[in-house]
Amino acid sequence: MALSCSILCSRLSLTRLSGLTTNRITHGFYLQDVSCQSRLPLCKHFTSSKVRRGIGRYVSSRIQWANAKYEDFLKRRFPRFFLLYHTFKEGFKMLFQDAREVKRIKTKMLTKGVKFHDLHYREMEKLRQFRRDLIKAVPLVIITIPPFANYLIFFLMYFFPRQLLIPHFWTPRQQLEFRKVYHSHRTQHHQPILKELEDVSHQVKNGHLQGLLKNLCTKVQRGGNPNVSEILAVRSLFSRAPLAMNTMSNEQMRHISPLLFLTPRLPGFLIGRRLNSHAVELLQLDRALSRMGPHQLSDWELKQACYVRGMNADSLGTSQSREWLAQWLQVSSALKESELSLLLHCMVLMSANYPSAASRH
Repeated sequence: MALSCSILCSRLSLTRLSGLTTNRITHGFYLQDVSCQSRLPLCKHFTSSKVRRGIGRYVSSRIQWANAKYEDFLKRRFPRFFLLYHTFKEGFKMLFQDAREVKRIKTKMLTKGVKFHDLHYREMEKLRQFRRDLIKAVPLVIITIPPFANYLIFFLMYFFPRQLLIPHFWTPRQQLEFRKVYHSHRTQHHQPILKELEDVSHQVKNGHLQGLLKNLCTKVQRGGNPNVSEILAVRSLFSRAPLAMNTMSNEQMRHISPLLFLTPRLPGFLIGRRLNSHAVELLQLDRALSRMGPHQLSDWELKQACYVRGMNADSLGTSQSREWLAQWLQVSSALKESELSLLLHCMVLMSANYPSAASRH
């Protein structure tokens, strides 16, 4: 009896131990299976991501290789076409960069409530130039809308780049050439503006101011360069009739418009409104440049700043360009918004004969 009980107890013990062992093994297998199953989608995700990245890198490298071969072929066999192709490619890059920069500036103005006249000089200049480029590019885009018109556009752009393309798509040689052409169009209006200014001087009742204005016109007409004090001495005449912005003759406004690359073929009231808008913008640019300091301008920015203000500095040295711009800013910083007419006339008075014969030697 005792023996049977002991055998029974030993069997129960073995069964319990076997059950516990079996449960442990079973639970072990279960947890291991669950762990593998839970990791399986993650493994697949990482594997597929690596494959996609690898394929992307491979495709990108093959495209770059093919593009390099194509550019090398064009450079060897068709050098003139390669220059056109390279200019267009780099032009689109610069255009997209400018578009992103303009978007950033516009967002800054909207979100932070920054006004145009409070912007940094480079931001103001970027907005001004991008708006001008956009106005020039819109008609070209409209022409491309009809079917098959793009072939005609490429033909026109190749043979008429100055008239149809914006500076982003000009070669460095074309930029110098076209700037010279546009400036020559401005210089054609110098003498008519001076003649009109001299005729208006006879209407000035103050004898002293009349004499100063006549002497100023005569000096420029004879090839001289007026200094800052001579220009500011007549500033009060440009804040009232007949030389103020809203009282200038239509003929005078039509001669001044090309100085700012504005068309003179508009009604007089529209020309006056556009001139006033551009004059205010120019004054704000001058004030922003004075805040920044003209010494911070790069050589290209310096030439561009002079060009906008009526001086083609491509033939000038850096020191001469900086000297001229410093004189311009001296005049501009002393003017009020009611004297903006003088600022526009300075585009002739200060640039018609600069540099003088003495300074060239």
